[in-house]
Amino acid sequence: MATENGKLEINGVSVGKVKVLNKATVLPSKKLGKKETFLTTFDLPYVTFYYNQKVLLYKAKAHDFKQIVEKLKDALGVVLGEFWPLAGRLGKDEEGVLRIEFSDELVDGDGGKYGVEVVEAAAVDIELAELAQNEASPLLQEVVHYTGVMNLEGLHRPLLAVQFTKVKDGIAIGCAFNHAVLDGNATWHFMSSWAEISRGAPTISVPPFHDRAKARNTRVKLDLPESTKAHEKATESQDPSDGGEPKPAPRLREKIFPFSEKAVDRIKSQVNGNVASNGGCKPFSTFQSLGVHLWRAISRARNLKAEDYTVSAVFMDCRKRVDPPMPDSYCGNLIQAIFTVTVAGMLQASGAEYGAGLLQKVIEEHDREAIEKRSLEWEAAPKLFNYKDAGINSVVIGSSPRFKIYEVDFGFGKAERVKSGSNNKFDGMIYLYQGKDEGKSIDVEVTLEAEAMENLEKDQDFLMENIN
Repeated sequence: MATENGKLEINGVSVGKVKVLNKATVLPSKKLGKKETFLTTFDLPYVTFYYNQKVLLYKAKAHDFKQIVEKLKDALGVVLGEFWPLAGRLGKDEEGVLRIEFSDELVDGDGGKYGVEVVEAAAVDIELAELAQNEASPLLQEVVHYTGVMNLEGLHRPLLAVQFTKVKDGIAIGCAFNHAVLDGNATWHFMSSWAEISRGAPTISVPPFHDRAKARNTRVKLDLPESTKAHEKATESQDPSDGGEPKPAPRLREKIFPFSEKAVDRIKSQVNGNVASNGGCKPFSTFQSLGVHLWRAISRARNLKAEDYTVSAVFMDCRKRVDPPMPDSYCGNLIQAIFTVTVAGMLQASGAEYGAGLLQKVIEEHDREAIEKRSLEWEAAPKLFNYKDAGINSVVIGSSPRFKIYEVDFGFGKAERVKSGSNNKFDGMIYLYQGKDEGKSIDVEVTLEAEAMENLEKDQDFLMENIN
């Protein structure tokens, strides 16, 4: 069920602890005229994903809250002058092709059709530690907008919603980004630019690159579902053995597993241990090593049979792989999901280098020709994504520890913790983040069915806790 900020129900019981103080619309601080850009083949599949929720938790003095918020809102207006799509709405051109639109002419004193939704709220009985804990707390959803809101609703909702929540010992900044508009790389470029202005810079150091046609100049019309509910109903899992009735949703748990720099190095060393004696194959990267570590551990936690298939999927940044290559500052989605599959018995019995080799192969093979082939196939038969498309017994990796999330400093220090909201999470979804200790430490945010999570928590080979 979609929820707004400050309200949460569990089994029909209200558990809200957040009080909304004020709502406003923030517009670009400079006139932009009329702006529009169409959504490309790299954007459109995510129309039926959900708003991408990020929560940043900062230490701050409670009496500074009003001053901090005004400073953040002013800086937001400035940075929206550069990242204008986030101040727009989704729309359709005369042929029905989705695009992002903005116009000064349709802005009134309250923002009118455009602008970013901003909410100020307070939760005076909550401490940062309650929100920052490794196990996801239901409270987290009270400090970020648009839980259960699908990206297609950007046709009549803001493409970015921000909530500033005063807690007992700091401030929570919850951001909900329309994922059809930008990917993780562009999201953190926006956040670092906003922080840069908030710290007093007159302009941002790296302007966004907005010319999406340079990446893919193909217009595709989609047959959109009538609503979020209609799409969810159409894609519900059906169990033929149960008379076609929908399966009950499994109970999921979300938890962050922090891996220190030493643990990451040990994982990489272990996976590469047999490389020299394995025909001199190419060494495995940190990502490939950690990826197979997670794939094998989650397969164990699920108690898969030897003959059960399991899929590993990775959302891969294609900026440097398209032709011509795009800059890191490309503002939009420029990712594709890549997949590899094996049976659980082979994954466990063959050693970590076997699964790492599968990941390495599929990553290296996804070059400009593979991206073009995938794009042409999708354009010939457009398909709106659903989490079930990840495959059977899937382990899906998104985000990246390369994103410098702890360098997002608005002028009152680095974040105590950065977390995701509950949107776009399903059994087997993983987000990788830069660790709080920075360096090569990595926070692994895992969503699993409850029983599998309990097994994962007991897996000493996975946890790597006894690394000195």
